Amino acid sequence: MDKQWVGVLLCFPKGWIYILLCADGSYYTGSTRNLHLRLLQHENGEGGDYTQKRLPVKLVYFEAFERIDHAFYREKQVQGWSRKKKEALIKGMPELLPLLARNYSDYPFAPVLRQSLSRPCGAQQPTDNLTGGESLGE
Repeated sequence: MDKQWVGVLLCFPKGWIYILLCADGSYYTGSTRNLHLRLLQHENGEGGDYTQKRLPVKLVYFEAFERIDHAFYREKQVQGWSRKKKEALIKGMPELLPLLARNYSDYPFAPVLRQSLSRPCGAQQPTDNLTGGESLGE
C-alpha cells in the first residue's frame, strides 16, 4: 500500500452520531457506520419507525468517531439528555452542558439560562468535509 494512503485510512471515521430534526419538531438521535447512507434511508422512510412517522427530517448535528463503539456510547449518552441540553449541543454552546446536567431550577441563574436557550435554533449546518465535533478520546 502506498504510504500516502495510510494516514487517510487511519483517520477515516468508523462511526458517527447524528441528530435529526423531525417534521413534528422532535429530535431523533442515532449512530451509524455510514452517515450518508443512513441519512438517505431516513429521508426515504427506511430509517426506522420513529422517523418514518415524522418526515421530512433534517440533519442538525453530527460527530465523527474513530471507533463505532465510541459512537454507539455517545448516542446512548445524548439520547438520555433533555431537549434543552440537545439544543445547546446543536447550537454549539458546550459551555452550557454542565449547567443543564444539574437541576438548574434551584440556581439563581435559571431564568437567564432558560432565556438563552429559548432563542431560535441557529444550529451549524454540517459541512461537506464530514467533520462535526469532538470524538471520545481526543
